[in-house]
Amino acid sequence: MIVMINGAFGSGKTSAATKLQPQIPNSMIYDPEEIGYMLRNVIVDDVKMEEEKTDDFQDMELWKVLTVKVAREIREKYNKHLIVPMTIYKTEQFNYIHRGLKELDADLFHFTLMTSMETLHERLLKRGDKPESWTFKQAAKCAEAFHGVRFEEYIQTNDQTTDDVVNFIISKVLSNCK
Repeated sequence: MIVMINGAFGSGKTSAATKLQPQIPNSMIYDPEEIGYMLRNVIVDDVKMEEEKTDDFQDMELWKVLTVKVAREIREKYNKHLIVPMTIYKTEQFNYIHRGLKELDADLFHFTLMTSMETLHERLLKRGDKPESWTFKQAAKCAEAFHGVRFEEYIQTNDQTTDDVVNFIISKVLSNCK
């Protein structure tokens, strides 16, 4: 099984993944952001393709390819269920990764955490992000892009605790695995 937890920066993905992981036996958290950080350090700007010279490592072709390949390698080597917190709203990247993970495991669940901009900004400030930071700049773009059928199961998190979100995900995963 693979559980994708999608949403804007500050929507609660990592918090939900961290609380969800102990409740799914034989599972681990796999965060594709770590691949992005590695690529940012390895592929310097003068090596990048022109279309990759943005402030978002998700624009690097290699990021989406490695995200799926590393998931496959982890599954084959460690035989674990994967919990994948990630902000992915760009259509091409989302479709590639979603399709790749679905090929890897037919039991793919995808949840998108949604919240108001006000709540999102409050959460970003609470975790120490500054209003001029990259995450703040991405918030509106993410929130707008997440409206659409391809993002499947929405969870409104404005008035929800992390435990509420995790319980909702567990109930959906368990009901579909019976």
